Amino acid sequence: MPVSRAWTPLDIPSQAGRTVVITGANSGIGLEAARLMGRAGARVVLAVRDVTRGAVAARTIDGPSEVRRLDLADLATVRAFVAGLDGSVDLLLNNAGVMAVRRSTTADGFEEQIGVNHLGHFALTNLLLPQLTDRVVTMSSLLHKRGQIRADDLSWERRRYRPWRAYSQSKLANLLFAAELQRRLDAIGSPVVSMAAHPGYAATNLQTHTGNPLVSFALKAGNILLAQSAEQGAWPLVYAATADIPGGSYVGPGGMNESRGAPALVGRSSAALDEAVARRLWDESERLTSTSFERTG
Repeated sequence: MPVSRAWTPLDIPSQAGRTVVITGANSGIGLEAARLMGRAGARVVLAVRDVTRGAVAARTIDGPSEVRRLDLADLATVRAFVAGLDGSVDLLLNNAGVMAVRRSTTADGFEEQIGVNHLGHFALTNLLLPQLTDRVVTMSSLLHKRGQIRADDLSWERRRYRPWRAYSQSKLANLLFAAELQRRLDAIGSPVVSMAAHPGYAATNLQTHTGNPLVSFALKAGNILLAQSAEQGAWPLVYAATADIPGGSYVGPGGMNESRGAPALVGRSSAALDEAVARRLWDESERLTSTSFERTG
């Protein structure tokens, strides 16, 4: 359903008594989402690679919070993170990511962008599903529209590596994953729902860690001149996590070509609607991560 008026964080319903896990919550959009959810009364679990930085971030969050180590570039830590969580989790916000970095590989041998942005979150979601009670929100990007999935070469071993194309592939993978997850949840009548969101053009430190000084400088300048704040970039993520919208929804800024503005339901590329590709991607992701859809209802 479209937003009837401009949404603001004042519209977040009470999250008292609820637990939310947010990946990449020690800075940028993840931290802003954590602050908004904390103000609404949620218990926030900051799933972060650097627990020292996470502890500093947690001190800026109202209400109860917990910092736990999670390195999406190392599936062993993903498994350890889930094993260490006690009780149910209401919301999982798959927010962490890397963008347009020079070629490197994860601990499991995956190209870093597909490994962190998609495969790490894929494994985390599947492993956490038995404990989830409400919804999963996975962060994508406007650049998913430039993505192409090569399920037989997700890690760019057979192609010349191109950082921006690899990023776009990972963001398209996020959307395909979110949609396929919703179909699988629907098939078993689960009350859990899967959403996706994108932040538009938001000023975060993501743009300054590409590993290419010239690209990082240009993106930093764009942050200053064109981007909305990190908090506003978090609004679509939080809206998707808390608003009464259908499962499978995709939320982004509603103005200026989806680059900024209040959250609204937005469209996606035709490639992101391809169910056959989504199934192939799911099967390959299961094989690579040794995880599977384990929700029982």
